[in-house]
Amino acid sequence: MFARIARALFGTSNDRALKRLQAQVPQVNALEAATAALSDEALQGRTAEFRQKLANGASLDDLLPEAFATVREAAKRVLGLRHFDVQLIGGMVLHEGKIAEMKTGEGKTLVATLPVYLNALSGKGVHVVTVNDYLAKRDAEWMGRLYRFLGLTTGVIVHGLTDEERREAYAADVTYGTNNEFGFDYLRDNMKYRLEEMVQRDFNFAIVDEVDSILIDEARTPLIISGPSEDSSDLYRRVDAVVKLLVEDKSTYDKDEKQRTANLTDQGSETVEERLREAGMLEEGNLYDFHNVTLVHHVNQSLRAHVLFARDVDYIVRDDKVVIIDEFTGRMMEGRRYSDGLHQALEAKEHVTVQPENQTLASITFQNYFRLYPKLAGMTGTAATEADEFAEIYKLEVVEIPTNVPVARKDQDDEVYRSAREKYEAVISLIDEARTRGQPVLVGTTSIEKSELISGLLKSRKIPHNVLNARYHEQEAAIIAQAGRPGAVTIATNMAGRGTDIQLGGNIEMLARQEAGGLGEGPEFEAAIARHKPEVEAGRARAKEAGGLFVIGTERHESRRIDNQLRGRSGRQGDPGASHFFLSLEDDLMRIFGSDRMGGMLQKLGLKEGEAIVHPWINKALEKAQKKVEARNFDTRKNLLKYDDVMNDQRREVYAQRKAFMQAPEVAETVAEMRRECIGGLVDAAIPENAYPEQWDLEGLEAKVRDQLGLELPVIAWGKEEGIDETQVRERIEAAAEQHYAAKAANIGPDLMRMVEKSLLLQIFDQVWKEHLLSLDHLRQGIGLRAYGQRDPLNEYKSEAFGLFNTMLSDLRERVTSVLMRIELQPNQPPPAPEPVRVMDMRHPEPAMAGAEMALADGGGFAPSPSSGLPPLRSEAVDPADPTTWGRTPRNAPCPCGSGKKFKHCHGRA
Repeated sequence: MFARIARALFGTSNDRALKRLQAQVPQVNALEAATAALSDEALQGRTAEFRQKLANGASLDDLLPEAFATVREAAKRVLGLRHFDVQLIGGMVLHEGKIAEMKTGEGKTLVATLPVYLNALSGKGVHVVTVNDYLAKRDAEWMGRLYRFLGLTTGVIVHGLTDEERREAYAADVTYGTNNEFGFDYLRDNMKYRLEEMVQRDFNFAIVDEVDSILIDEARTPLIISGPSEDSSDLYRRVDAVVKLLVEDKSTYDKDEKQRTANLTDQGSETVEERLREAGMLEEGNLYDFHNVTLVHHVNQSLRAHVLFARDVDYIVRDDKVVIIDEFTGRMMEGRRYSDGLHQALEAKEHVTVQPENQTLASITFQNYFRLYPKLAGMTGTAATEADEFAEIYKLEVVEIPTNVPVARKDQDDEVYRSAREKYEAVISLIDEARTRGQPVLVGTTSIEKSELISGLLKSRKIPHNVLNARYHEQEAAIIAQAGRPGAVTIATNMAGRGTDIQLGGNIEMLARQEAGGLGEGPEFEAAIARHKPEVEAGRARAKEAGGLFVIGTERHESRRIDNQLRGRSGRQGDPGASHFFLSLEDDLMRIFGSDRMGGMLQKLGLKEGEAIVHPWINKALEKAQKKVEARNFDTRKNLLKYDDVMNDQRREVYAQRKAFMQAPEVAETVAEMRRECIGGLVDAAIPENAYPEQWDLEGLEAKVRDQLGLELPVIAWGKEEGIDETQVRERIEAAAEQHYAAKAANIGPDLMRMVEKSLLLQIFDQVWKEHLLSLDHLRQGIGLRAYGQRDPLNEYKSEAFGLFNTMLSDLRERVTSVLMRIELQPNQPPPAPEPVRVMDMRHPEPAMAGAEMALADGGGFAPSPSSGLPPLRSEAVDPADPTTWGRTPRNAPCPCGSGKKFKHCHGRA
């Protein structure tokens, strides 16, 4: 009650923010006349003036009115567009590092030019992040004309560019690209071996377009770069054959659609065991014995693939591949793969080629990637429903910007039918009725399957229409741009096509661009505009007269935002429009989250065949169900972030240390310190504190010195000397090691030795980090079980991850010391054949990338990159056939015998 009174007296926080920003608009408007009077040369000269003012100590805020007035005037001259006052407010919100919620059609692409220009004046670069390559290229070309006019450079990052092209694009004042490309470039940069090979520069300012889609919807899964591990594709196929027969009997498994889980019942476990034995896959013990843990994992993933994932809903099969469908946009996520063997289980289920599993080499969540920017802003049509999450995770405030012209769209109450058949009959009748009067119709569905079902019903009625879903991803911009033509019927999955306006009468620029071969300027483009203008204007008048764009939702989505996105496509810039959602008790949201008694209640109320119930209370009940799902999804993302924050602290430390190694002229002192610490660790293990000489393990110490340092020292004899202590033993080993290392360095040459040290240090650092990531993956998968022992899984994870990190650093010191003490160079031998290229997989989506620049060589040594300029290296006296020459091999390193397996799975097996 008090909150309502306070809002009535003082307005909401949003009202107060708008009031403050609106006070600055007259300052910009006051400069318009003087700016318009400038010549092109004088207007372009403003950029140099502003940069000089910044150099003299002015702040960006001081320059804001003049800079905004300059961009507005340049946009009028170059693009033929003038920023509205509300767009100036949107630009101010973005400049302050907040989220601007602006309705569809309010010109967010143009709004971004204001803060982009202002912040690019600093010369530190501005990133504009879009949801797909098409929008990145379109916006970079379209708005690039404006930036080039004002003397700024523009770059665009899309899939398929070389490192040199990426470096050039990142060096530009303004860089457009997708969230995936920016994220993967960050990870790849931190796998490079020389500073000059890195493509990104220091982060400054980013504006995220469709910020809810990128920072909320896509934040549930991390970006992962991975390399291939052992191939077990045959096992997936054999397990799939067993599980496929099993799921025909529903009593063998329990399924929870709400939590997206599936588990075998007792009967199911017995049946699976029996069939696995028959197939020769379960040779001893029962299914849940420790040595059968891999088999259990494969069975569980195959079960999930069969009962929780549906073809044409969660994924499609295309070109011998299983391609994931984004549940929020309906787009294909080309290259993205489910983790933990689930994708392989789906490939086995659909009888396509089963790709090998991968091991993580580098990963980051979008939450942690975008928090690297000192200043972050975003824009979208739907952010208010997720304002709490933006504030908590990203410290971003959401400001709702009023529309330039009041919204004239009529939003009708939902209609609820008993069955899906009745619902679709009502939808088809309404589509036919609207089309007949010349009203354009946009039909929203939640999956490909549903969109094709409606398409089939429309075909049976001979109603012409366009289908926009993941199968026709390439055509989405062209299809959606013409969805406003009179009588047009367009079916869209989860409002794919965001970023392209639906203009009543059709999009004249898109038509002209198609005729001009994709060009957005030039004589051909202008001629096509003139040719289509009368036709489009006549179509606009007719569509307006018929009631504007009619949005029909065939189902409520789990998230209110997705419904609002669909609804928001109508009523652009004050145009007339309407929206109407149709539901049935068989819809997923109603079935999973609605009341089981609702169907019986509707029957008691006397609801007849074909009749619907319509009431505002229904809308409120559905909104409550959607809020529950949103809260659950928020918890999922928050939980993911809590665990990733643990890894993020370690990742930042590793990447910073790695960069410091690359920046340092030499790492000789670092290597020497590692050698001293390694020797200290060996001595401490053999000679515990306050131990008597007879308790010292000098035999073990002598063996370790020989194995790890390659030194033959009489450690046992030293122990017989009168009065010798732990410090003297340590000093003698250190002195011998220093002498041996100095002799090796003198033989090789100091310059080449410094080069070898840095190269090997980076290679081994990468190897131990990769193994550490694998350990964290395994820890993360099983940590939830600690809750059964009344222990907090997150605290357990933090504690054990810290221990693993310290173990990794210790392992790094040991490996670096061992390899550098034992290597010898072979400068006179011809270089060996190049290492086979290791393909790296990038997930979320993942364009394939080749080029592990330094790979672990056989025998525990390291092979330098072909571009490193180093001669081949090898470990001294390591004979694959003689285990006594192998020394101390780390458990996760490749076995020196050359089998290709890890040491712990080969000769190191206990």
